[in-house]
Amino acid sequence: MQTERGGGAGRPVRLAVIPGDGIGPEVVAQGLALIGRATELGGPAMDVEHLPWGCGHYLEHGEMMPADGLERLARADAILLGAIGDPRVPEPVAVRGLVIRVRQAFDQYVNLRPVRLLPGVPGALRDKGPDEIRFTVIRENTEGEYAAMGGRIHRGSAHEAATETSYVSRHGVERVARYAFELARAQGVGVTSVTKSNAMPNSMALWDEVVEDVHAGFPDVPLRSLLVDAAAMFFVRQPERFGVVVTTNLFGDILTDLGAAITGGMGLAAGANLDPTRRFPSMFEPIHGSAPDIAGKGIANPVATFWAVSMLYDHLGFAPWGSAVLEAVGDVLAAGRVRTPDLGGTDTTAAMSAAVRAALRPPA
Repeated sequence: MQTERGGGAGRPVRLAVIPGDGIGPEVVAQGLALIGRATELGGPAMDVEHLPWGCGHYLEHGEMMPADGLERLARADAILLGAIGDPRVPEPVAVRGLVIRVRQAFDQYVNLRPVRLLPGVPGALRDKGPDEIRFTVIRENTEGEYAAMGGRIHRGSAHEAATETSYVSRHGVERVARYAFELARAQGVGVTSVTKSNAMPNSMALWDEVVEDVHAGFPDVPLRSLLVDAAAMFFVRQPERFGVVVTTNLFGDILTDLGAAITGGMGLAAGANLDPTRRFPSMFEPIHGSAPDIAGKGIANPVATFWAVSMLYDHLGFAPWGSAVLEAVGDVLAAGRVRTPDLGGTDTTAAMSAAVRAALRPPA
């Protein structure tokens, strides 16, 4: 049965917050301060539950989240995640123990990543401006190479070997492709499907076939197919050719970080892990990671977290507030008076946060 999510019937939005590790608690604190300011201005009220899970929890308890963690998260309307990662915890343990576990348990099959050059940001492509770098990547988020199908044999010997099986299902491709075509139709743009079917004739050929089948139901939406190496080249040389990109779990992971690189860096990039059916809560996060080298210094850029908050508002049915948050971020960046070190400035996390809160205006 589908659950109503999003603060319906006048109740507050139930927001589960996992600050996580490294700079996660620092940027999440500023994200919550921005949410608080929005509420003061008439935005939706949030009932926040803080969940101190992540690598710190693992080091103390031997697990990334408690045994009833998923059950507790399932009661929320949405999840705000800061960052996961600590040099003392093996990365596969950290990522699979929380992030991928939540994605798969809650069937968050759409990973939505906006690739957009914001005003005032010096992008990596000197000849490209905000009008030329503005597209969305839809990454299949529960299957592919991250399905944990495979194994290792003869460990520690000269004959040690490993396999990693990419699991691609018609059901999985069909639903993520449909989401991409629906988004492209709403935005009036085309879809680019990215695979590597010339070298992977089974899984990627199935992907291509299913995308073509779904496209038959969207004859008004242009479809282009690209191999992943060509897509990476065009991300850099001709980003203006893209509207909505739909691709596999692994390729999407790589391409979206490239997208962040051409739009000002990881400190500006946000992602949404969506269950479009709304049976389960969706999860929103800055994708910069825990950045232990700058943790505790108060210089992390909180803009990616603010963008994640904007996407959270959009998903829960408060799109005017999502737009208001992103407009406030854009106004501050365009003015150029406040810049964190990753943007070439010397301002602190708190200073950037204060500037965005001051710029926030209620939707008209």
